[in-house]
Amino acid sequence: MAKDNKETSTSVEAPEKATAESTAGQQAPQQDPMALSIGDLKNLTTILDVASTRGAFKAAEMQGVGYIYNKLQAFLAKVAPEGQQVGQGGAAPATAPTEGK
Repeated sequence: MAKDNKETSTSVEAPEKATAESTAGQQAPQQDPMALSIGDLKNLTTILDVASTRGAFKAAEMQGVGYIYNKLQAFLAKVAPEGQQVGQGGAAPATAPTEGK
């Protein structure tokens, strides 16, 4: 009989321990170090703006750079919380006119 009580108490304790561990894991999710945040994307638009101002891109590359810059700006404006719209700080990179758009 003593052996049966011992097994019962062990099996009762194990689920409680497992529940406590899983709850602790849910409370503190670990962030992926390779994930991009909204702040990272804002910084990227700043980098593109500074690099284009300093002449880091060739004229033939400016259309692609401007396209990505505009796409990032539109995305950030869409996901930005109200009252924190993305500003057009500084001059946007010069782009060649796109045909058919």
